[in-house]
Order: sequence, then structure tokens, then C-alpha cells
Amino acid sequence: MIKLSCLLFLSVSFTSCYSQKKITNLAGYEVSTDSINEFIKLRMDSLNIPGLSIAVINDSKVVYHQTFGYANLEKKLPVTSNTIFEGASMSKSVFSTFVMTYVEDGKLDLDKPLYHYWSYPDIAHDERYKKITARMVLSHRSGFPNWRENEEDRKLKIKFDPGTSYEYSGEGYQYLAMVLKHIEGDDWNNLEIAFQKKIAKPLGMVNTTFIENDYALEHKAEPYNNEGIWIDWKNDYWYKKGKGKFVAPSSIRSESLDFSKWMIGVMDKKILTESSYSEILKRHSKMYTTSSGIDIYYTLGFVTIDNEEYRNTYLHGGTNDGFTCYYLMDTHKRFGYVLFTNSMHGEKLGNEVWNYLERKY
Repeated sequence: MIKLSCLLFLSVSFTSCYSQKKITNLAGYEVSTDSINEFIKLRMDSLNIPGLSIAVINDSKVVYHQTFGYANLEKKLPVTSNTIFEGASMSKSVFSTFVMTYVEDGKLDLDKPLYHYWSYPDIAHDERYKKITARMVLSHRSGFPNWRENEEDRKLKIKFDPGTSYEYSGEGYQYLAMVLKHIEGDDWNNLEIAFQKKIAKPLGMVNTTFIENDYALEHKAEPYNNEGIWIDWKNDYWYKKGKGKFVAPSSIRSESLDFSKWMIGVMDKKILTESSYSEILKRHSKMYTTSSGIDIYYTLGFVTIDNEEYRNTYLHGGTNDGFTCYYLMDTHKRFGYVLFTNSMHGEKLGNEVWNYLERKY
């Protein structure tokens, strides 16, 4: 195993055109970029993170964009502004905005059972599936498990009556993706083209895709496990299962600067109408209550907090094998940050960055 602490910061790429000497944190205090750089370097070293891309937004503008460490540890290839990461479950938030374009076009009703658009043979034996709507899917109330492969019999099933409870489900999101694929002529590539037309291109996202293209393959960071050992992703089951497919809950490819354009789009209510944003940012499902008694909710694609201080704060993390990531934004303060890593500790660091950037200095 390669010892990361000896290698991590021999090569650091800076994108100075987006770097100011100071940025404003979530509490409204100024923080020096030198301080943030040092914090990230120390935590990457401690958490065994090979490479990272991060962007911070102030007043709907990127004021800090940096890359650290290695995209390929063995070859000592640094992460650059061109490096692509897997966004994992952060896909769900972006997908929800994509779904709402179909609602606004009159092609999809959030509350019409999805079987009216496309019947799902994998679950047709259970009549309860005819209750499942797009709203239930996006708020994780479909009744499906996260992934059928995690079930003992590896079969898709409905675990509770749709709409009656919460259970995080990638299967639900993928069912909705198959409905949209049907609307687009039963072709995954057509769905990717629609995403590019409706979301990516209007926001200026030049290197963000749900289906991995040649650019993403050429510039993709290599993934590493908890011990910093390379993962053979091309032969990994999940990669092969999703290859060539628009996997709504987990297949987005991006990097921090490109992804921040979508975040700014949400903050500034671009593309969608105000009523659509109100719909997807509204609390739908209670996820859990923290030890301090604060309720955490899922909206339609976002995690949010039942707390006065964070009532306009929305976030999501993501975990695929060898890639973890995290974003947070306050739509009222128009503040946010996003980070991608090629490690299994990016969500943890994302939470730590939140603590760091909400300090009252």
C-alpha cells in the first residue's frame, strides 16, 4: 500500500482566477483562503484522501476554486480543473431539477402513478406499485429498498405501502429515470441529450454528464478505498451494471466548478419557475432526529434541517466505490460549497468543511 502522507501534497494545482484572499463564510465572517488551504491539506492527510476538487460560492459567485493532491496516485498525476469525479448520490438533487422540467412541460405529473406512463415488469407482480408517483420517488417514499442487490434474495420488492413511510431508495429514482427514458423514446442516450439541453447547457455545465462520455473517461480520477488502495473500477460490478445507462440516483460525472453552476442555478432560481423550486425544496419526508433533537428532512432531492438557523440550507452527500462528495448551499444567503474526492472520506470532510465555514470568528 502506498503511504499517502508522503505523497499527497507534493503536487497541488491552484485555479487562481477564482481565488480571492478572503471569502465570506456561512456566519458572515471573512476567512482567508490560506487558512482554508491549510485546513484542507491537513484533513486530507489525516483522512487518507488522495485528491480533491472544491469550490466555494459567495453571493451566487464562485470565489474560491482549488484542486489538491492526486487524480492518479501511482502515476503521481495531479488533480486539475479538468479532472472528473463521480458525483454519486449528489446525482439525486440534480435529477430532481431535471424531472421538474418535464412537469413544467406537461409531460409528467408529480402525483400521477408512474405505471400510467410506463409499466415496470420487475415489480408488476405487486399491485401496490401502481400507487407509486414521482413525488414518492423523489422524497424516498416509494417503498422500494435502496438497491435490490442489497436484499437477501437480490430481487426488487416493495417493503411498505408506497407513500406511507420513508426509506432511501436508489431503485425508486431509477424507476423514474426509466419513465423519462420511455418519454424520450426508450433510449438512454436520448435522456442524456435531454439533460444536456434542459439543464447542463443553459447553466454552462460543459463537463457534467450522467452517461460517461469519452472526455469523462479520459479525465476521470482513479478511485481509492479506505486504505488508499486503487479500485479496479472498470471491472467492478456496479460500474459494469450502469455502463451506458443514465443512472439517476448515482451516475453523474462532474467536478466542483462545473457542479457549482447548478448550485448557483438553484440559488438564483434559473431554468425552473419559482413554484417548481418551492415544490422541490419543500420538506416531504422526515429522515431522522439528531441526538440534539433536531429533525432532518428530505425534500424532493435535497436534505434539509428543521432549524431556524438552517431553514434555507440544503445539502447532499454521495458515495460510490472510491468516490465520495458533498455539497451544501444556503439559498437565502446565496452561499455554498461543493467538494469531490477520489476516496471514501469525502462526505466526512464535507461535514468538517461545514463546521469550518460556519465559525463565528
